Amino acid sequence: MRGRAMEAVVTPFSFREALRHGGHEPSREYERLPKAARSALDKALRSYLAEGGFPEAQGLDSRNRSALLANYVDVVLLRDVIERHSVSHPLVLRWMVRQLLGNTAGSFSVNKFHADLKSQNIAVSKDTLHTYLAHLEDAFLLLSIGIATESEQRRRVNPRKVYPIDMGFITLFDRSGRSNIGHALETAVALELLRRGAELAYVRTESGFEVDFLARYADGRTQLVQVCASLDDPATQVRELRALEEAGKAYPRAERLLITLDRPVVMETTPKKVEMVLASQWLLVH
Repeated sequence: MRGRAMEAVVTPFSFREALRHGGHEPSREYERLPKAARSALDKALRSYLAEGGFPEAQGLDSRNRSALLANYVDVVLLRDVIERHSVSHPLVLRWMVRQLLGNTAGSFSVNKFHADLKSQNIAVSKDTLHTYLAHLEDAFLLLSIGIATESEQRRRVNPRKVYPIDMGFITLFDRSGRSNIGHALETAVALELLRRGAELAYVRTESGFEVDFLARYADGRTQLVQVCASLDDPATQVRELRALEEAGKAYPRAERLLITLDRPVVMETTPKKVEMVLASQWLLVH
């Protein structure tokens, strides 16, 4: 039966699965829930974004959860990458992991990382670094998405956006001291889009605006998805909507979606083609 098997990918809990695990899955659609229940879901989502979706991490205090997740990372690196692929530069691999997971939702360029290593007199080829990145994705430690383009050359030379396979990994590697809620939400949306069968890329417009995700589905549907934790600042809302509007010119048939953690304030300038939706509602859609 070699070559005739179907792959079944098992990911950490989705938001709905995490609620079900804790006995708090809503019995009705979000719109039909009472206000108190909606508020409880919004609070539960913030906990989910901080704790992640690994089953054994649910309900643990931050110290034990961090120890558990750090052990997960170590085991994946040792058994699923270093030993399995006979990695010749394990130290470089660990540096790469720290850089990748320490910059969630940020850009990663193999060329730049290679130049940094070269400046430290560490000899490793670009092809090897590309291979290491592929190994890390194959081991389900992280995922990376390329720029939306028909050119394979442009896709290869442009930076990739990188996300951990679970939001719980973010605090293990981020030493910035800033709030990670926006990056965690973007990660949760990326993972949910993958669960729904989407092929992902990010969009950069000619004017320099960026849309987080271009999601393509097997049935031909496409979505432009922008993620923003808070739209309280009118300038932020204008910027995010303008990015969607410009990207929509290149992908006119794509649905345009703006997902926010806080309840969106609809402005008079909101384009009619853009759907603004609360993250706790969108993540619960079957």
